[in-house]
Amino acid sequence: MNSHLKNSKLVSALLDWFAANARDLPWRRTRDPYAVWVSEIMLQQTQVKTVIPFWERWMRELPTIEAAAKAPSEKIHKLWEGLGYYTRVRNLQKAAQVIVEKHGGKFPENFDDVLALPGIGRYTAGAICSIAFDQPTPILDGNVIRVLTRIFGIAENPKEKATNARLWNIAEELVQNSKLKIKNSKLCCSHLNQSLMELGALVCTPRNAQCLICPVKKLCVAFKENRMEELPNLGKREAATARRFMAFAIEHAGKFLVRQRPAGVVNAHLWEFPNVEVGIKSGDPQEVFAELDALRFTDRDNAKLKQLCTVKHSITRYRITLEAFLISLNKHPLKIEGVWIAPTKFDSLAFSSAHKKLASAAAKSILSGR
Repeated sequence: MNSHLKNSKLVSALLDWFAANARDLPWRRTRDPYAVWVSEIMLQQTQVKTVIPFWERWMRELPTIEAAAKAPSEKIHKLWEGLGYYTRVRNLQKAAQVIVEKHGGKFPENFDDVLALPGIGRYTAGAICSIAFDQPTPILDGNVIRVLTRIFGIAENPKEKATNARLWNIAEELVQNSKLKIKNSKLCCSHLNQSLMELGALVCTPRNAQCLICPVKKLCVAFKENRMEELPNLGKREAATARRFMAFAIEHAGKFLVRQRPAGVVNAHLWEFPNVEVGIKSGDPQEVFAELDALRFTDRDNAKLKQLCTVKHSITRYRITLEAFLISLNKHPLKIEGVWIAPTKFDSLAFSSAHKKLASAAAKSILSGR
């Protein structure tokens, strides 16, 4: 089968399948480019089911580009709390400010103008222009890469420049082909792009692909050759790295010491309890006090130490263990960098996910009388 005929059959099958199987997602009920843009940024490295309540809350609180541009830093971080990868929300606000300043508050329709906005790459620009403006712009994310490498039997690593360029060319050919097919229908170019993403999310999954119900299995090289588990060939996965931190819920008179992370670091602008990275091996109480000394904590004789909780989580390739300790002070502490707040105020601050769990444990410690 020649490539043109295969692409034509592929597009028809994908559009028919998507029309019957597309999930009813809230951002699919609108063509508002701002709403589409927010959903695409949130969906980067985050699952759909996680994003839905965050997107709905964001659109209620900041319904326009102008509102996003003017919102205080504390508010955008609080609305993003729990989604992670917080550079995304800071870039989103920077882009909103650019749109207000350079485009009069109207989201630009030109692909190059969209691509020039902070935090928007080729995939996101293509998705927005396709979904919001019905432009035949290609997209290539993890789901689409998986679908295309399997359908076309592409064995080379998609991260390599030549292979990545080939995949972009295939994605462009498909969306251009869809433009011809939907000319006289109610469909739009975004449906082809969304069908590729949807197929990757629901059927052509990384493991245990549902090939028997796939609408394009007859066109799929990987299915014919039983190579689904081999493709895409992403190369050797980087080994996970263990990291261990100690965190300290320092309490006096019912208030806890918290600090805001500075700009330019991981989780910038978020709040956290004093903490320090330590060796992988667990230590004894003397190690805990030694790490407190490293944080310039000078009230050792004034403190009562108790283990509070352990939080395990992952960030990219890192497997992190956070050991938290409750430090109760008997008298007013000496000057320590940070802000003292009551547990009832925790919800007003944006914490990283691990420190949010620590905050919950700290608040319970007060209710239970420590």
